[in-house]
Amino acid sequence: MKYWHRFEVNAPLNKVAEFHSQSQSMADITPPPLKVQVHQAPAQLGEGDEMDFTLQAGPMSIHWLARIENVGPNGFADRQLSGPFRHWVHRHRFEAIGLTTTAVIDEIEFGLRPHPWWGLVGLGMGITLPILFAYRGWRTRQLLNATVKSGKGLEKDYVR
Repeated sequence: MKYWHRFEVNAPLNKVAEFHSQSQSMADITPPPLKVQVHQAPAQLGEGDEMDFTLQAGPMSIHWLARIENVGPNGFADRQLSGPFRHWVHRHRFEAIGLTTTAVIDEIEFGLRPHPWWGLVGLGMGITLPILFAYRGWRTRQLLNATVKSGKGLEKDYVR
């Protein structure tokens, strides 16, 4: 399965990239009632770093281990090493639209585990990606003290 989401933030590309490279940012842009507890990760994520965390969804705890890959000034990817999916790769891309506006593009490829419980959990997580990323876009803009220009097409997502 594939998921894609795009939004714009009024912040320069380097500020957006720096924000997303901080391991704390994941918890900062996760919507309630979900909670993220990072067990181990460097404060500033770089090539080959691993992030060990638990995603708490009500009474359910989902342990996840991800490796950071393909780090560059215009983004990076996180690959699930262990977690709720058979496979998961999340590409974070940043594109400068101007000196003070950046597009954030999230591309996710994932597969469900052939397990009755984890397959259902993964399906539920996949179905709610539009809600998760709508919140993440709003919260990222809020945290970077930015307001999005009015106009059409600033936030888009789709599932294939």
